[in-house]
Formats: sequence, C-alpha cells, structure tokens
Amino acid sequence: MPKITLTASDGHTLGAYRADPAGSPRGGVVVIQEIFGVNSHIRSICDRLAADGYAAIAPALFDRTERDFESGYSPEEVERARGFIADPDFDAFLRDTDAARAALADAGKVGIVGFCLGGSVAFAAATRLEGFSAAVGFYGGRIAGMADEKPRIPTQLHYGAEDPSIPTSNVETVKAKRPDVEIFVYEGAGHGFNCDARPSYHPEAAKLAWGRTMDFLAAHVG
Repeated sequence: MPKITLTASDGHTLGAYRADPAGSPRGGVVVIQEIFGVNSHIRSICDRLAADGYAAIAPALFDRTERDFESGYSPEEVERARGFIADPDFDAFLRDTDAARAALADAGKVGIVGFCLGGSVAFAAATRLEGFSAAVGFYGGRIAGMADEKPRIPTQLHYGAEDPSIPTSNVETVKAKRPDVEIFVYEGAGHGFNCDARPSYHPEAAKLAWGRTMDFLAAHVG
C-alpha cells in the first residue's frame, strides 16, 4: 500500500508513501523529505529500509501548502522548492511527522531519518516529540538554531565538509552544544551527498553514512 493518508492531531489530512518489509517488521522508520517533496528519491529510501526489514513511512509535509508536490533538481525546480520553506512552520511539520509515527505503532519501536529540511525536522522530533527511539539527520541546516534543545533519544547527524549551504561554523556550533549527539562530517562531500539523483551525490560518503545509519537503527530500533 504505497500511497496512504495520515491525519495529524489538528485534523489535517496528508498523503504519505509507505513501504513494508516482506515479513514481520523489525521496527518502523519515519522518513522526512528534502524540500523536493516525497519524490522518487525519498520513496527509494523507504523501499531501501523495507528491504532491510523496517516498515517505513514518508509523510508529505508540504501538503498543507500544495497537495502531492514533488520535484526534481534542476535550478528552476530548486528555486520553486525553496519557496516552501521561506517561512517554515516546524510545529506543523512535527504534527505531520507524529502522525506518521503513530501509523507505525504496530511495527514496534520507531526511528526517524531525515534529509536536508528533513534532517532539521528529525532533530526537532528528537527534542520535542514523544514516541521515537532514535533519530538520524542528514545535512540539516537549521539544527544549529535548535542546538540548545536536548534530544530525548539517541541522535546521529551527518554533514558534508564541502556543503555550501551549511558552513563549518554551523556544524561546530552543533558539536559544541550537543556533545551527547553522534556527529559525522564527510570530507569532499557537499549538500545532498546521499541522493544519487543529484549532481552533489558522493558515493563513498553516502555508503559510509548509510552504513552508520543502519547500524544506529539496528542498535536502537531493532
């Protein structure tokens, strides 16, 4: 049942993509999108998690603004996608994230993995929401602004050393304020290094970061 509908605590309904493993799930994972919506890359992340035994759901966080938005990575598409986060409502993002978590309640423990915007949402979920067992954030540029908040759950973060949108000072702020968080920085990698559909894809960093992510989920989710 790939396309499903979720209902947030304020009554808002949103679309989501769900991927389930062939057998009983070892746990659940909420996958949080980049600014490009629940596109083919995010769906592939869910499928990859399902292949490893997790039930995965990616909620469409932009449904409050535009239903079923998804985008590619051309300069024009990037510019349009950025409009969705000109004034981001993180409280709304978290309500929608929590709806996805609730939909995975029958899968066992639930983790969260997010990319770009989703990396920041994953960190916010770790500090503000109940019910998650682990959080992983990839290149979340807004985490530094939330770094005074203490995660309630084990949290792991991944950054590219050559990310033009997240300066080194941003990452150093997070490191200084959050010694309780596992942080990895990948030399030679830029923003979006995990996405094989983007020019910034960095295979070595992506493989290493994904391996660490899966080990982390195995340790804390199942």
